[in-house]
Amino acid sequence: MPALVNYGGDDEFYSTGSFRTNPIDLGRFYSIGSHVDIYSPPCKRARTSSPFLYGIFEPEQNKQPSIDVLPDECLFEIFRLAERETTVPVSDDVEMVSCAENGETGNNGYLTRSLEGKKATDMRLAAISVGTSGHGGLGKLVIRGSNSVRGVTNLGLSAIAHGCPSLRALSLWDVPSVGDEGLFEVAKECHSLEKLDLCNCPSISNKGLIAIAENCPNLIALNIESCPKIGNEGLQAIGKFCPKLQSISIKDCPLVGDHGVSSLLSSSTSVLTKVKLQALNITDFSLAVIGHYGKAVTNLVLSNLHHVSEKGFWVMGNAQGLQKLLSLTIFLSGNNRWSLESLQLEECNRVTQSGIVGAVSNCGKKLKALSLVKCMGIRDLASGMLGSSPCSSLRSLSIRNCPGFGSASLALVGKLCPQLQHVDLSGLCAITDSGLLPLLESCEAGLVKVNLSGCMSLTDKVVSALARLHGGTLEFLNLDGCRKITDASLMSIAENCLFLSDLDLSKCAVTDSGIAVLSSTDQLNLQVLSLSGCSEVSNKSFPFLKKLGRTLVGLNLQNCSSISSSTIELLVESLWRCDILS
Repeated sequence: MPALVNYGGDDEFYSTGSFRTNPIDLGRFYSIGSHVDIYSPPCKRARTSSPFLYGIFEPEQNKQPSIDVLPDECLFEIFRLAERETTVPVSDDVEMVSCAENGETGNNGYLTRSLEGKKATDMRLAAISVGTSGHGGLGKLVIRGSNSVRGVTNLGLSAIAHGCPSLRALSLWDVPSVGDEGLFEVAKECHSLEKLDLCNCPSISNKGLIAIAENCPNLIALNIESCPKIGNEGLQAIGKFCPKLQSISIKDCPLVGDHGVSSLLSSSTSVLTKVKLQALNITDFSLAVIGHYGKAVTNLVLSNLHHVSEKGFWVMGNAQGLQKLLSLTIFLSGNNRWSLESLQLEECNRVTQSGIVGAVSNCGKKLKALSLVKCMGIRDLASGMLGSSPCSSLRSLSIRNCPGFGSASLALVGKLCPQLQHVDLSGLCAITDSGLLPLLESCEAGLVKVNLSGCMSLTDKVVSALARLHGGTLEFLNLDGCRKITDASLMSIAENCLFLSDLDLSKCAVTDSGIAVLSSTDQLNLQVLSLSGCSEVSNKSFPFLKKLGRTLVGLNLQNCSSISSSTIELLVESLWRCDILS
């Protein structure tokens, strides 16, 4: 084998041998073992000395023995003769591992190799390709960095491709000398490849990625970062020829645009579940494609996308394609032309209290509305959030049907949102007076709309505080299902709420006396009143309701079992301008 016979003392292959034009013959590597007793390169320089040969004690004796001092050609024999399937140390950065990764490869497991820094050379890759053949073949190869003098090139990767056809996962980071030719060999020989990770590989272009796409149909995960020569053409090939792709992550690749991203998702066979797009030149068009075709997407990360706008996110959300989305992460850099003004998350069960506080604290000065609906992952965790910054821009907070959101979370959010005007907490059964009172006391601007429907643990204490603190601004109040609310709350409302126009008391514990109090004040100008399900309101309330009817345009008396049909008929005749439901 010319490349080894002409070995001259450093780890380089000479021009007399080439893996690319003359593919590696593993039989020649094995032949070294049978002739090792006569193999002696004439120009080989001494790599190490043994003090014991000369009877001299030197401090090096106390050093730990290391295989690193051996010449690289000896590694061929070490790998080739290693018959065990347990961990066999090779150097500080290279080891032989038999690992069972049941989640990815069933119960068989596969061998993993890792080369980092100065240990990453073509010679070591060639040695690995020989040594792993007796262990069922290499399954995963990770290369981080490269030897500055004789680093990894296409030759080393070609050796792996030819010697390890069972390779299923390949990770290349910071290997500038590996280009398309290396990937050509991997694509030609390693048809079982499932995962490809390319980071800072400036010599790899669309051609190499296309070769992988056309020859590796089992690819399920692709990560591309800081690869300036990879663009739309390569991603279009991946979208066309890799129907099993489940995870895609693309970061800082200037040639990647809308055509590449859309081709990955718009395929009729797309099963992508994880999509991560960072620092790319994509526009609203890509967001629209994600929103329409991302039916299998569960995790979505969008970061530092300078050419997208509010319209793109609006279209993505309204396309109704992200039906399985569980986790959404959006990070907008300070250089963006716009800031998020409204954020609505529904059935995002991985959103926690920490996420809510983070959204409120970090969404800039333009976030005006935050809505969380049926987010089951929220739990009360008050500790560790005191240092968060308040959001003075937030005006509307809607947290609906999130059963884990309790008083501690509510008190915390209240402190972070001093300018709230609209609050919707419907369906939060766990909140109590102690949680809502701090929010009411923190709101400096004055609450205008408050929806507390379904908050069954709240009492008259909260309503009295609400009327006292915000009676001058409150226009809408919904207490539907708050069964502990009594006539005492109606007294506070009548005394303080000058501008209240819509009041819902459905299924509350109010009586005829409370309705009488409401009608007794001339300053109250209700337009809509709901008493649905108030069984303690009877025919005695007829004169009070008639008086209130001077300003009412809507009155709900459904399921009021103590009000007779004849009384309702009289009300209909008297309040001819008011729509009455019965």
